[in-house]
Parts: sequence; C-alpha cells; structure tokens
Amino acid sequence: MFRPMIIVSRGHGASGRGFSLNESALSPQMFLVLILNSAVQQMARRGICSSARRQVDNKVPQKQKMFQEDNGMPVHLKGGSTDALLYRATMALTVLGVGYTLYELGKASFPRKKD
Repeated sequence: MFRPMIIVSRGHGASGRGFSLNESALSPQMFLVLILNSAVQQMARRGICSSARRQVDNKVPQKQKMFQEDNGMPVHLKGGSTDALLYRATMALTVLGVGYTLYELGKASFPRKKD
C-alpha cells in the first residue's frame, strides 16, 4: 500500500502561511490533521455567519429623548408594555418569595414534636 509522506518545514512556502509541505516524511494521519487545522483556521478568520451584514439604524437619540421627557412616569416603565409586564412579574415573584420565606421561618420556629 502506498503511503504518501509529507515534510513540513518552517518558512514561507507557496501558501505564504509560514510552512511548506514536502510529500516524503509525514504520515497520512498528520496530513489530515494539517488539512483540518487549516480549515478550522479559515473558518475562524471568516466568522460563523455567512450572510451579508445589514446596516442598523442608530436608535439611541430617539430612546434618549423618550426616556428623558418629563411625563410623570417612572423611568423603569417608560419602555412600554414590555417594561410594565416585566415590572409586574418581578413584583409578583418578590411578594411570593417574601411570603414563602415568612412561611418557612414560621414553620421552623415551631418544630414538630416527636411521638
């Protein structure tokens, strides 16, 4: 069975990447490792996303204007219905947590008697 061997020498070979290959001293497994390493390096340089980059509008000035206007509303609710929903969910979880903590403290302060 023919097994091609490859020698990797440092320097600037034809690829210009700092090494050149000579097919006489490397096992096929090492050749495969070199090829896979090269493919992974190319993917890392290119990035994962292959779609075209789209231009994003700068919405910061509109958001600043919205949050800085004086309309009597607290700043944590000025974001709209999503902020109101998150605020109410946070308050509900806080009240439930405090209630459960008080329940457990009351239960722990009056231990059960052993029969």
